[in-house]
Amino acid sequence: MMETYRAFPLISGHLSLDLVNTEVNRRGVRHDLLVSDGDLEQWIKTMQKSGSLAYEPCAGGCIVPGSLHPLRAVRTFLRTGFEEMADDRPVDHSWVAYLENLIERAPFSYKVQADALVPVPVGRPPDALASLIAVDALRLLVSGELRTLHRCANPDCVLLFMDASGRRKWCSMKICGNRIKVARHTAHRRT
Repeated sequence: MMETYRAFPLISGHLSLDLVNTEVNRRGVRHDLLVSDGDLEQWIKTMQKSGSLAYEPCAGGCIVPGSLHPLRAVRTFLRTGFEEMADDRPVDHSWVAYLENLIERAPFSYKVQADALVPVPVGRPPDALASLIAVDALRLLVSGELRTLHRCANPDCVLLFMDASGRRKWCSMKICGNRIKVARHTAHRRT
């Protein structure tokens, strides 16, 4: 039986935010794009191809029995914090402490790859991936980039994106912008 994989909305270029955006809303129903080990494996490969994940984070692969559930818990935790920040509420210290704890479970060594110094988490495969995601989220926080985090203007959309210009309204024109514009145009033509 051939396994089919979902397309992941890559609208941020950041591992932690792209993980949060593996939950989407289609026709008013929230869908989880990470429902199987195969989905998780495909997401990891997609992140590598996009450049958000510089290398295979886990020697021998990140997918071991029980990998998916903890990663989905990290996603839920990140979503809560990211949505608070998108709503201009300050992040709670416990949010930072939780991410720091994830990093402690798989601390880093470093390797040179393609003329860059790349962090390599040392630990169990699920902890290694969670550690990289936590580092990405904390980098976004301390750099101030999360101050540019926004919710999509489509009230049915659950995707988050960053925009420093302050002019962007949609997670992407392809996903929501065109749909809303077409719906508006259709409604306008009817009246």
